Amino acid sequence: MSTPRGFRDRSDDSLLTLVGEVPELVRNLVVAEIDSAKKWAKKTAKDAGMGGAWFLVALFFLFWSIPALGAFTIIGLSSWMPAWLASLIVFVLGIVLVAIFAVLGLLRFKRLSRSENPAKAIKVDARIVKEVADEF
Repeated sequence: MSTPRGFRDRSDDSLLTLVGEVPELVRNLVVAEIDSAKKWAKKTAKDAGMGGAWFLVALFFLFWSIPALGAFTIIGLSSWMPAWLASLIVFVLGIVLVAIFAVLGLLRFKRLSRSENPAKAIKVDARIVKEVADEF
């Protein structure tokens, strides 16, 4: 006999039958927890890698913005005409790009703390099992 959700009705099974199935159920639970931990680790590593890549892009543009600031200073001091204005525009554009890529990297790193840690899920599962065992 099965229930509406497709699960077998176990109310008529003997105690020995139910106890005999415990090792398989525990093994399935352990395998599912390990698979969950692997999936979480893979996702976390991917997010960390992407966040690091965005910071590298930000550092690249920052690296090239510093010489632009130097060119702005030199040209600005030597001439008060459009050459320094061009250097200032290049510098501001570089800083804007640094800010954009740094924010993208920061957002990617913040995703790391939002995902559920499998170790916490195992602790919650163990606490629930202990509470149920204490009832009997």
